[in-house]
Amino acid sequence: MSNITIYHNPACGTSRNTLEMIRNSGNEPTIIYYLDTPPSHDELVKLIADMEITVRALLRKNVEPYEQLVLADEQLTDEQLIGFMLQYPILINRPIVVTPQGTRLCRPSEVVLDILPEPQKGAFTKEDGEKVTDESGKRIKSRHG
Repeated sequence: MSNITIYHNPACGTSRNTLEMIRNSGNEPTIIYYLDTPPSHDELVKLIADMEITVRALLRKNVEPYEQLVLADEQLTDEQLIGFMLQYPILINRPIVVTPQGTRLCRPSEVVLDILPEPQKGAFTKEDGEKVTDESGKRIKSRHG
């Protein structure tokens, strides 16, 4: 049983890159396909608390339900937003990774490197060709800062 869990959407490049970086550290995580099996209310509340982000920071804005449900409305409470995320899991931003070192929303995907228990076992290049680590597993400064 792995001590790493990823809330994963295989259709998402960021999520796929994050999963591969976990594997590149020598770990096979527990994969939760959250669109099929969304977290429970209590699990979602705990993930948000553990990530130390706001409920709104976890909302995906570029998906249809966001506009339809008028989720930009600042009057909506955290509890209402959580309810919508549970009803429409596509509204949950991803990937979320849980390790013994912490819980993070891994956007960009290399955020996962901050919480992996083991270093990268070698070079890693994202799907778009951006190099993240060199052959020794050392992090390469990204073009994103």
